[in-house]
Amino acid sequence: IIAANAGCIPFFKGGLQGCARSMPTSGALDLVAKKKKIPVFVTPTGWKFFGNLMDSGDEKYFPGKPVYTPFLCGEESFGTGSNHVREKDGMWAVLAWLQILASKNKDESKPLVSVEEITKAHWKEYGRNYYCRYDYEGVDADKANEMMEGLKAKCAELKGKDMKGMKVESAVNFEYNDPVDSSVSSNQGINIIFTDGSRIVFRLSGTGSAGATIRLYLEKFEKPSGDLDGSQFEVVKPLAELALEISDLPKLTGRDAPTVIT
Repeated sequence: IIAANAGCIPFFKGGLQGCARSMPTSGALDLVAKKKKIPVFVTPTGWKFFGNLMDSGDEKYFPGKPVYTPFLCGEESFGTGSNHVREKDGMWAVLAWLQILASKNKDESKPLVSVEEITKAHWKEYGRNYYCRYDYEGVDADKANEMMEGLKAKCAELKGKDMKGMKVESAVNFEYNDPVDSSVSSNQGINIIFTDGSRIVFRLSGTGSAGATIRLYLEKFEKPSGDLDGSQFEVVKPLAELALEISDLPKLTGRDAPTVIT
């Protein structure tokens, strides 16, 4: 939503030159970038990948590369920022939203335009990406890795498959080729994309003494003409059932429910 309304933020008056999200993050940004013809990058989780894009074209770091600033980026954990700092900036995000609200409420004689109204207007233009994350914490690391290896092996056979009324467009073990420093980051998560824009993503987060955390990301895309007022937790349930079926997560880990749903 910030990208769609970037023109009202003074720093972005000249237009965004680039934007980015981590792979597990909702693809809602992609829809805005496509309509506004802004380069969009899908990176692994980790702010350092955004930092390279911010420094692209800088004579001190990456001379001769394309310049993607002014730049906007964010991750699904709500971290948001721009090229003024190489880290997420909560205060900046709050100020960006206050600027958006101010731009929608210039006439004091009219009723206040709220965040909810701005959000719903955005959905009516771009559609809604119903999005949810299931965390399975403290999973035996060997079992978690076995599940991920099984998913990697299944990727090739999933492409083109019809599953619960949806067709798989692609299924890959995500790999990122950094356009700035040419580094390659492999094994960044399983990304299953359906032809309607919906997704299932599996990623391991940490394998410490308490075990691994399996993060399951679920995203169901609804067109602007569709039902935009549902509960994300209910809308993604069929995707969750399908994800558990594909991964054999309950059988391999012994878990019949996630630790946390967000």
